[in-house]
Amino acid sequence: MPVDVLVGLQWGDEGKGKIVDVLAPTYDVVARFQGGPNAGHTLTFGGTKHVLHQVPSGIFHPHIINVVGNGVVLDPVIFWGELEKLTARNIDWAQNLYISKKAQLILPSHRALDRISEEARGGSKIGSTLKGIGPTYQDKIGRSGLRVGDILLPSFSERYAEVVARHAKLAAFYERELEIEALEEEFFAAIERLRSLQLTDTEYLLNDMLRQGKRILAEGAQGSLLDIDFGTYPFVTSSSTVVAGACTGLGIAPRHIDKVYGISKAYCTRVGSGPFPTELSDEVGEKIRQAGREFGSTTGRPRRCGWIDLPSLRYSIMLNGVTELHLMKADVLDEFDEIKVCTHYLTADGQQTNQFLDGDDLQSATPVYVTLPGWHTDLQSVTDVNALPTELQSYVQYLEEQLEVPVRIVSVGPDRTSTLHLN
Repeated sequence: MPVDVLVGLQWGDEGKGKIVDVLAPTYDVVARFQGGPNAGHTLTFGGTKHVLHQVPSGIFHPHIINVVGNGVVLDPVIFWGELEKLTARNIDWAQNLYISKKAQLILPSHRALDRISEEARGGSKIGSTLKGIGPTYQDKIGRSGLRVGDILLPSFSERYAEVVARHAKLAAFYERELEIEALEEEFFAAIERLRSLQLTDTEYLLNDMLRQGKRILAEGAQGSLLDIDFGTYPFVTSSSTVVAGACTGLGIAPRHIDKVYGISKAYCTRVGSGPFPTELSDEVGEKIRQAGREFGSTTGRPRRCGWIDLPSLRYSIMLNGVTELHLMKADVLDEFDEIKVCTHYLTADGQQTNQFLDGDDLQSATPVYVTLPGWHTDLQSVTDVNALPTELQSYVQYLEEQLEVPVRIVSVGPDRTSTLHLN
């Protein structure tokens, strides 16, 4: 059986966790392939909101194997905290959760270095979540990090001390100290608990599942426009957030990939610094933020809000080979008289382009809009796809024509039941 991949097409926070939860019952395995606790996947069902940061979003379905892949960077403290919350909600995760021994560990010193580095940037901050993601991936690429499998070695404490000593030298470059002593007690307690979990070579596990004919859903974090190579560099994350990252982040061959689910909001948001052509720094942007409760599930920071951006979506669709679109949070736009769609950009020299720009060119670009009528309908009360207002149907059809990809799901509310499947 093939592997289907779910990716965000914007700057993250598109609603990927909800869609994984909706699609999960048709899969045997849900596997997370990159990122760390800088991502927050929010799922709502039974009137309760659940936020996951590192645990795969299939964990609420007892028949599903959940895999934390080698491409993930794992914070043991945050991870164990998630598991305790699941236990409190009577979720039995012990038998169907597997963690790659090749996943990198986030150490307290990584978080300290993240904070020190971001503070040193002054007014040019990247907008880091300060979870230690960047420094951990730096150590991975620099071949000097610690992996989950290392905690099983008798020499783990010595290896840990060596890494922290090196990090202390880096902090000294900024004339700072790590100041991690208060964090280490809970870190080592979490490491001890982590040793009791199912730590394995998940690349073998996943490929064995494929040979058995099992269906696998690969779950990405963040969004394509935050990809380390193709995102709005340097205002990006430190991993490959596009479909190609699923292959290296799980140890599966490209030939196994079949469907690619691309997730986009009906508008656009961004957290942190970086260019955002359609950003609305006015009452319209604030109205979207309040209606959509656009505050980071990981940091609580207000998200920057704006209209949907087709040049960026075309770019993400191209990079990922998206086979179908899922349009999220359409209900947030219920009260708008008109909905704007950015179709092109005007460059600083007055040229029109439908390509996603890079760096300063994107920063100076002016969006070109078309205006479509709003639907003025309480979408959360709509349970039948045939009852969707004609204006929303026209909006969806316009996106399909412009992006040349079918929209298969429209989300009209936060609950898993508020998900309408189109033909």
